[in-house]
Amino acid sequence: MQAGENAGATEVNVQQIKNVWAGLDKRKRMMAIGATLAVIFTFFLMSLVANKPSMQLLYAGLESSSAGDVVSALEQSGVDYEVRGGSIYVPSSKRDELRMTLASQGLPANGGKGYELLDSLSGFGTTSQMFDAAYWRAKEGELARTIVANPHVSQARVHIANTGSNPFQRTIEPTASVSVTPMGSPITPSQANAIRFLVASAVAGLAVDNVAVIDANGALIGSPEAAAAAGAGTDDRSQTLRERVLRLVEARVGQGNAVVEISVETITDTESIREKRVDPQSRVAISTDVEERIDSSQNQAGEVTVASNIPDGDAGNGEGSKASTNATRERVNYEISETEKEIVRGPGAIKRLTVAVLINGVTTETAEGEAAFEPRPEEELEALRELISAAVGFDAERGDVITLKSMDLPNVEPLGTEVTSSVFDNLYFDVMSIIQMAALAIVALILGLFVVRPILAGNGASVQALPSPDGVAAGGLPELPDMSGGDAGFMTNPDLGANIALDGEIDGGDGGFQPLGDLPGMGDGLAGFGGGGGGMSDDPVDRLRSMIGERQEETVQILRGWLEENNEERA
Repeated sequence: MQAGENAGATEVNVQQIKNVWAGLDKRKRMMAIGATLAVIFTFFLMSLVANKPSMQLLYAGLESSSAGDVVSALEQSGVDYEVRGGSIYVPSSKRDELRMTLASQGLPANGGKGYELLDSLSGFGTTSQMFDAAYWRAKEGELARTIVANPHVSQARVHIANTGSNPFQRTIEPTASVSVTPMGSPITPSQANAIRFLVASAVAGLAVDNVAVIDANGALIGSPEAAAAAGAGTDDRSQTLRERVLRLVEARVGQGNAVVEISVETITDTESIREKRVDPQSRVAISTDVEERIDSSQNQAGEVTVASNIPDGDAGNGEGSKASTNATRERVNYEISETEKEIVRGPGAIKRLTVAVLINGVTTETAEGEAAFEPRPEEELEALRELISAAVGFDAERGDVITLKSMDLPNVEPLGTEVTSSVFDNLYFDVMSIIQMAALAIVALILGLFVVRPILAGNGASVQALPSPDGVAAGGLPELPDMSGGDAGFMTNPDLGANIALDGEIDGGDGGFQPLGDLPGMGDGLAGFGGGGGGMSDDPVDRLRSMIGERQEETVQILRGWLEENNEERA
């Protein structure tokens, strides 16, 4: 029984759809087809968006070779991915797993190869020059990896210039250059100096001054000349002094009741002074040299004859002379007191210090109960001035100035912001997916409200439901007029159309007929004849004829019941 009822309901629904479709003109049919296709397409897109996984960033800012290796690994794994510019996106549910898997494969190799280059070298066929080249490549790769580990650096390249030993050059200093690409904010000079010290410490004999750090724009970062021109950390020094003074003043006046500003003027010139002092009064003998010389000489003179050349001959005696010389020399070396002093003054020394401190006054209550502002007393301000002078190292000879004033500071807000938590903090929202779903929902709503609904409403308004039965509900049948012509006379009565009102009812005054809703078996009005009257004409006569043609057996039974009841009443 239930299966039969379901089948009957299905047939009725199909018949209703056919009737509605038959009652539409060509324009409405085209609109209905277009609206149906649009709704189907909209729901199809919505299902695609709903089933599409949310994508999250896997890697960004990789080199072309490294990005290609990552994409190849993702394709081999069969993972869906998207490339947006220089970024790679993967499903959010697999992002962490993919990062671990790729890391186990050595991807992405953003810092180049390191000491693993030496593993490929064999003892045979490897010259010393080949080993040195591979060693320095490995050194550069390891340094680049260490630099990229910094969260502020996305890419890094290290180049080390080391010519090795040269017998014709005694002093050869190695040099290095580092090219870095920041992650977001620019590399600060302090970070560049840290990179310089890192590279210099990793290479033997490399001085810090021989390491250059270059950013992505080709500018030199953290050079000694730039540090000197910047005043050797003037801003850091001002901030340190400001925090020191503010902490000291707020301990007295309370947090948020003081404003401190400090200006530090530094010396940017380099000065070298060399001084040499000699004290002639402080003479000290450090050595004595004594030299004594004695010379003596004797000369004899006589006549020279032939006998002087004869052996055993007597020679003539002549006159002679003697001479002697005695000389003494003493030399004493003295050392005097000598003092040499060299002073080199680099940039960064404080030239002048200016301190400005604004302190909130005291609020008192007057006799009328109103709040009145009063500046702090001079004794308190003088005590605070002495404390500030001691905190910043005040020097009057240098020209330092300290200005301390007590004024009204209205609407002083406490420092910091309140930290609040929300249930949406741990939720991830894909903005693009939300926008797509909202757009599809709006399209579906517009189609339903402005296309489908007018079609259905316009077709349903053309046929109204007939009034509910009264006579049948009361338990009696309506009176049947005198119809001596039988059934055929009723069916062929030419005045039947004149007795039908425009509201879908049969005028009971003229022909004696009650509304169609009062007919037995037709209590639901037109709904019992196909629901809604789809496909019927707007003329009541045509509608009645159509219903009689579709329900001939029921119509005959109703007419037979009327005739039998009329005969019983007459009898």
